[in-house]
Amino acid sequence: MTDRFITPEGLARIRAEYDELFAVERPKIVETVSWAASLGDRSENADYIYGKRRLREIDRRLGHLARIMKQAKVVDPAAQPTRDQIRFGATVELADDDDNRRTVTIVGDDEANASAGRIGCRREKLRGGRDPLPGVSNQLRRSGRHRF
Repeated sequence: MTDRFITPEGLARIRAEYDELFAVERPKIVETVSWAASLGDRSENADYIYGKRRLREIDRRLGHLARIMKQAKVVDPAAQPTRDQIRFGATVELADDDDNRRTVTIVGDDEANASAGRIGCRREKLRGGRDPLPGVSNQLRRSGRHRF
């Protein structure tokens, strides 16, 4: 089992999604499926068929979220002892050859969202492999907005 690094905010979002699915959405679907099953013929009952399908999706997602939370190693970026290196939780500015800049924050893979400017810490670029962000140079320039 490998550790999944995650920020406290990322873990809170995952926990909130788990709680919402488990305490709110799943009971509603179970109630709908139970009602649909009581009507008799299940082979042509759309509420039953699609309810069971949605229930399987919810259960799969709950299992995935539970695994993430079990393996999560919460790292608070504000508590990082050294601030002279770009590491987990850092907000950095990436620049390409034309000096186009993009500010991103390095977060856990389970909370990564490139459109929101959050890159997973295990991205190939961060490990020195191939360039996952086409046109971005290998030089990382630290932003004035350090959050490590």
